[in-house]
Amino acid sequence: MFDDKVIFITGGTGSFGRKCVQMLLQNHRPQKVIIFSRDELKQFEMQQELNAPCLRYFIGDVRDCERLKQGMAGVDLVIHAAALKQVPAMEYNPMECVKTNINGAENVIAAAIYNGVKRVIALSTDKAANPINLYGATKLVSDKLFVAANNIAGRHATRFAVVRYGNVIGSRGSVIPFFRKLLAEGCSELPVTDPHMTRFWITLEQGVAFVLRCFQRMQGGELFVPKLPSVGILDLAEAMAPGMATKIIGIRSGEKLHEVMCPQDDSHLTLEFPDHYLIQPAIKFVDLVDYTVNKLGETGKAVPAGFEYNSRSNPQQLSLPELKKLLEQA
Repeated sequence: MFDDKVIFITGGTGSFGRKCVQMLLQNHRPQKVIIFSRDELKQFEMQQELNAPCLRYFIGDVRDCERLKQGMAGVDLVIHAAALKQVPAMEYNPMECVKTNINGAENVIAAAIYNGVKRVIALSTDKAANPINLYGATKLVSDKLFVAANNIAGRHATRFAVVRYGNVIGSRGSVIPFFRKLLAEGCSELPVTDPHMTRFWITLEQGVAFVLRCFQRMQGGELFVPKLPSVGILDLAEAMAPGMATKIIGIRSGEKLHEVMCPQDDSHLTLEFPDHYLIQPAIKFVDLVDYTVNKLGETGKAVPAGFEYNSRSNPQQLSLPELKKLLEQA
């Protein structure tokens, strides 16, 4: 699937992009991997670590459709990972969020169709399911755009899909680096938003592996959701600092107590596979697709009416020893 292919990654200098490039170089033989991002410093730093002959570093912004069209010339596969995603900052700068997360998605779609890219996967987030903050709302719009792009492509061969998953362990701006910084500074207590809060958790390696697998599974129009473990915030604090006191600071604006990845309202569209869920398009495509059997021959079945994949009711809850092991791996 990836050998001898030209792969284009927007937001390629982010946490996901860096790990994705590493795994592609370790496990495959791509003809070319194009890292597309707007930060020249991050590109320079990434080149010091990853400078294989097949790598190309392109300065550009997903807000610039013409630059995307230039960058995607001759590309086979696109991973769209670029986004503005800090919830408080997006609430304060809403139009910037719209320009990158929505207009940028539209530009990626247009550039991919223009260049005849074969397959595109856009990264989403659990915050796009029943969103209550602007970041989640813009990512929901982005999801809808990428699903509908399969109709927009018409007779073109380009196919689009979306991958939605939860919090990435150790990614920039997440709670684990924050807790580690406080601990390194000698704090006597850890700030916790709400003692009942739960989240879905995934490692970077798991996230990248799932996305690459979905390139092999996809037919076009799917929203893929991996089956993940859930973690309670107090368990996380205990795993990182056993016995340390916690201070309840209250839930932040735009933040949920529990996250959802497959909303109840989409239960009639949701299929369950052994290691993931698939939310089928709400719209009908010109070419009818049977999503119960994917390109790998894996078979899914409809979930019960009213089903919801929620971090609180998730049957897979990490125990304290399991969480400690996961933190060591991350």
